[in-house]
Order: sequence, then C-alpha cells, then structure tokens
Amino acid sequence: MSSRDPRSLPPLRSNKVMQEPLTRGSSESIGSDEMAVQHLLPAIEEQVPLTSDTHEANHVILKSSIKQNGPKSGSTGENAMGHVAFDIENMAEGNREETSKENSKESIKASLSLLGIPQPRKESDGLSGLKNTFIRRQLWQMLEPTDNRLSMKLFGSRKGLQMEKKRLKAAGILIIHPCSTFKFYWDLVMVLLLIANLVTLPVIIAFFYQEKLSKTWSVFNCSSDTLFILDVIINLRTGYMDLNTAEQVILEPKKIALHYLKSWFAVDFVSSIPMDCIFLGVDGGNENKLYEVSKAFRIFRLAKLLSLVRLLRLSRLMRFVRQWEQVFNVAGAVIRIVNLIGIMLLISHWNGCLQFLVPMLQHFPQDSWVSINDLENAHWWEQYTWALFKAMSHMLCIGYGRFPPQSLTDLWLTMVSMICGASCFALFIGHATNLIQSMDSSSRQYREKLKQVEEYMAYRKLPSEMRERITDYYDYRYHGKMFNEDVIFSEVSAKLKQDVANYNCRELVASVPFFQNADPNFVSRVVVLLKFEVFQPGDFLIREGTYGDRMFFIQQGVVDIITSDGQVATTLSDGSYFGEICLLTEERRVASVRTDTYCSLYSLGVNNFHQVLREFPAMRKTMQTIALRRLNKIGRTSKVLVAALRHHNTTSQNSAVSSSLLFSLPPESSSSAFSEHNRRSEDDMEDESNERVLQVTEGPSQTPTQTPITRYYSSPDNFPPPV
Repeated sequence: MSSRDPRSLPPLRSNKVMQEPLTRGSSESIGSDEMAVQHLLPAIEEQVPLTSDTHEANHVILKSSIKQNGPKSGSTGENAMGHVAFDIENMAEGNREETSKENSKESIKASLSLLGIPQPRKESDGLSGLKNTFIRRQLWQMLEPTDNRLSMKLFGSRKGLQMEKKRLKAAGILIIHPCSTFKFYWDLVMVLLLIANLVTLPVIIAFFYQEKLSKTWSVFNCSSDTLFILDVIINLRTGYMDLNTAEQVILEPKKIALHYLKSWFAVDFVSSIPMDCIFLGVDGGNENKLYEVSKAFRIFRLAKLLSLVRLLRLSRLMRFVRQWEQVFNVAGAVIRIVNLIGIMLLISHWNGCLQFLVPMLQHFPQDSWVSINDLENAHWWEQYTWALFKAMSHMLCIGYGRFPPQSLTDLWLTMVSMICGASCFALFIGHATNLIQSMDSSSRQYREKLKQVEEYMAYRKLPSEMRERITDYYDYRYHGKMFNEDVIFSEVSAKLKQDVANYNCRELVASVPFFQNADPNFVSRVVVLLKFEVFQPGDFLIREGTYGDRMFFIQQGVVDIITSDGQVATTLSDGSYFGEICLLTEERRVASVRTDTYCSLYSLGVNNFHQVLREFPAMRKTMQTIALRRLNKIGRTSKVLVAALRHHNTTSQNSAVSSSLLFSLPPESSSSAFSEHNRRSEDDMEDESNERVLQVTEGPSQTPTQTPITRYYSSPDNFPPPV
C-alpha cells in the first residue's frame, strides 16, 4: 500500500465546496456528512484514478474519510480533500494488490488442471500460455477414443463417439480410453517389445553367461523392464470393455483398478520385476567368505531360473492380438492361422533353448548330448542350431536327434519334449482341419449336396442320360458353391436386402429396356420380388393353352416363341421379357416358349406382379399397351386390355379437361370448350382411345416432374409376339 504524504498529491481543481472550511460547524453550509459525500465524490473520482468496482464502494470510503478529517479546525476544503483523496487511493491500491494475488492463485490452479484447457488472460499475449494450451490439447486428444472400426462397433455412430468423449472428460484425471490413439500406439510398442523379449530372453538365458553380456543387452533389458512396469501402471488407468453393461466401456477409476487386480495384475507384475538382477545384486554385495565357489554356481543357476519368469509376458501378447482383431478388419481365419504358426515356432524355439539350458545348469556332464557332440566351447549360434534340431526331431516324432539320450536327465527331457510336440502336432492338425472347412463352407456344402443327389439317382435307378442332365444342371446352377439366399435375405434388414437385390440384378436392369425407361422406384420394388431360375436347352418354360402363374426376364440365354402350328415366331435373348399377357388378361397362354441354350432367368409371380402394378398404375398402362400391341401382331386382341386402356384414357382426359378449365382457359372460353367437349360423339372417343393405345413409353423423364416421352407407332411390327 502506498505511503505517500497527502500533501504530495496534485492539487484538485478549484471548487466552491472545496474552498470552504471542512469542520463540523461548516457542515451546516453543506447540510450533513451525507451531503458532503455527494458533493465531494464526483470531484475526487475525476482527480484520483480509482479501481473500485462500484460507485457505492467509493461512497463508503469517502464518508469514512470525511468523518476522520472533518473535525480538524482550520482545515480548508482543499486541505481536507487531499486527505480524503489519499485515503481513497491507498484503499484502491490495496484492492489492486488483493486482486493481483487472487489472479495469481487462479492462474496457478489453472496451470495444474488437467481436466480442461484454461482460457488465456486478456491482458497477456505471451506464447507460453498458448504453448501449454496446445500441448494440453494434443495430450487430451491422444487419450480420447478415435474414429475406428472398434469405436463404431461400440458406440454406433459419430454422435455416440462424441458422447463417449464427454463421458471420458467427466471420468477423472488421466483416464485412458481403450479406443484412444495413445492406447493403440502404446500397444503397438508393447507388442514389438514382447516379441523381441520372447525371442531373445530364452537365448540369453540358455547360451550366455552374465559376464559375457554386453552393455547393449543390459540397456535393452533394463529398458524393457521399465516399460513393462510402466505398462502395469497404465493398465490401472485404462478403461476396459464390458459388453454386458449399458455403457460397454468402464471408465470409473475404482472399477478399473479392481478389475485389473482381479484379472492379469499378478501375472503382469511378476513378469515385470527383474528378479534375477535383484537377486544377483543382493548376493553380489555380500562378500562373506561363506559364499564359496559352489554356492556362487547355485546362485547363478537360481538367477537363470528366475529369469524365466519374464516369459509369462506371453499372456500380454495374446491379449493384444485379440484386441487388434476387433480394431482391424482382418478375417478371423487368417488371424488364427498366423497365431497357430507363430505359437508353433515359438514353442520350438523355447524347447531348443531348454535342451541346452538343462545340461548347462548341470555344468555339462560327460554323458550329456552337449558333451557327446563336443559343443561346450562352440559358438552360441552352433549350439543353438543343434539344440533346435534336437527339439524339432522330438516334437515331430521323427527321431532323437544325432544321438539317442545317454543320461537320465536327457531321457526325461526327451520324453517331455516328445509329449509337448505330440500335443502341439495334434492341436495343429485339429486347427488346420477346422480352418480349411470353415474357409470354404459353401464348396463343402455343394459337394455334400451333390453326393446326396448321386446317391438319390442311384437309389431311384435313373438312366445315365438323366443323371448327366441333373449333374450338368447343378454345375451350371451353383458353379461349385451353394448358398441359401432365402435364409440370408430373411436375416438382414429391408434396406440391406434392397441394396443386395439391386446389385445382383444390375446386369438385368441394364439389359432390359423396359427397366431402363421405368420409374426407379418401380424397378427397385420389382427386383426384390424376382426369383432366379436356370433352365437347360430344350426346356419348355411356357406351353400354349395353360394359365400363367409368372412372367420371365432373360438375364442370359436364348428362347424361342413357338406358335400353335409349331413354327418359331421369333427369338428372344438377353434383356427381353415375356409371359406378362396372361397375367394382365387372366386368360390362357397364346404361345409356347422353349429354351434354345442354357438360360439364366428371373421370374415374377402372379401375386407379386399384380401387387406391384397396383402400387404403380402408370406402369400398368405401359405394360397393357405393349401387351395389346403384341396381340395385334399375331392378329389377336383382348377385350380386357382394350377396356382397361379406354377407361384409363377416359379418366386421364377428364382429369386433363378439369385441370385446363380451372387453370389454363380464360373465363369466357371455359364454357364453350366444355360444351364442345360434351358434344363429341362416342365414336370419336372410341377412335381416339384406339389411337392412344399405340403410345408406348420410350425414355425416362429428365426431371422427376417431367412427363415421359412417347412415340406413336403406325404398325405393330416392332413389337415381339405375345406369349
């Protein structure tokens, strides 16, 4: 707080109130202390820079100062004003110091907070705050769940992912999400480190003495142990997935720690402790003479055995592999094959190291396989190669290596190795068989089905020609793979079923002009109801005089239209359709259809046919028009089709006239046009109706509301004959 003398303050501007003595007696000229405050406060606030937030605070300070300085006799208003201004400025400086302390406390709290990003102070434009904010934001983004396949599977959508990020922020400090970027890269580092440890540790334990190890290995060993201990700490702060709960990812710190302690904490913690280094360090520091050479060898052997505890890290590798199966879109069969091959190679590697470790711990007896092969002082790579050869000979049950076991230790070690190899071999055969069957289940079902068909043909004693036709049909129809599409379509959603049907029928839609010029909604509705069928050459699809129950669309193949006299009227190929006339007229077939080659067709049942046409009346008119043209080509007609088209045209004319009367024609011409329309004879109406029958939709509309383009045909020669 300032200690300046009030006399050093700059003199205030002359004021009538200030020139009067400020005493209790003189206060009558002003009225009262309250009136003095009201007179003096504006002048002081103009001269003294104040930091108080409100006018009321200055009011209280001024009133207190007047009471203290006013009774002094002989003091003028200017003199008193100096003391009063001095008091107010000291109070303002105190407020500024308190505010500065509070801001300092708040900035310290904000810098220690990890839950949010503090906003930089307006009066500070330094780079340090922005730098801390950027680092904090990047760190937080690494802990949040990312947009990957596993996140979409758990949360359903990006909106659900955003909700999960908010839930993570509310969970607490340094909670790591299992779907975060940090967790992904950390697991990647741990997988590479685990593979390196699981391969190098057995070699170091079996083939190297402690004094032969280089500094590089010591640094790698210490770094690995440090990272594995750090991994235990990270797992205590990483959420876990529980698909049996509504949240699916548990982020509460207590639940996370309790779950990890109950599951893999013990194995991870024990495998992370460098017990061999600790043991050697404790015993190496004791220089008591009681530790003789034999005792030193026993300590060394015990340290070697304690190093084997690190091999428990294999459990972490298996957990990481299972987690990555969910993150990456990798087929389960491929992952299982890679896992099986990797485990077999790893077990062979460990077994080879074990074959050399046991004689080494016994200090290479004379009857051991190492001494017999004179490998005690050989290079470690030569020792490892012979040990691996001996182990794989046992595991594959093809021998005992170069020499059979001579000592009791080698005998037991060989038996353990053979049992382990036989178990792995049986496991490998079982997994391989299961994988082969699961990878080609459709072909296996086809072969089983074809075997049943062959047994049926033999049981029924069918002739050879018929058996050959049946076999050819299955070969052309299923192409070596068999699926139950009806069951598959019944299990998926309607939208997905629609998309699959559109994709399967894309070639048909592209080749049929009727579909190309039709309403896309009509095409999508039809393709879902189509049924795929295959026919052999010479099969009659339709016979003249029968009632129709379906129509056909040709995807691939050639069919002949045969009239009643046995003549081929025309030939239809890819993109054509037939059989719709009797469905429209509900009459008998007027021609026969016979396949000329193998044909792949799609059929539409009569019930589905009428259901679709009820939903799309315009397409019904188009099909009726084409059907009537086909009948006219062979000199026939259908009263049902003519009546239906006449009714449709009459309805369309009435609708068009009403629309033109209401919106197009002027008021004075409306009545005359309507009267002229009513005076038209019935014969004219019939002639116009017959003329409109010749209209056939030719192309799709350019816009959703544009009328389709039509063409008038003077003769029906361009239409195929009816069926």
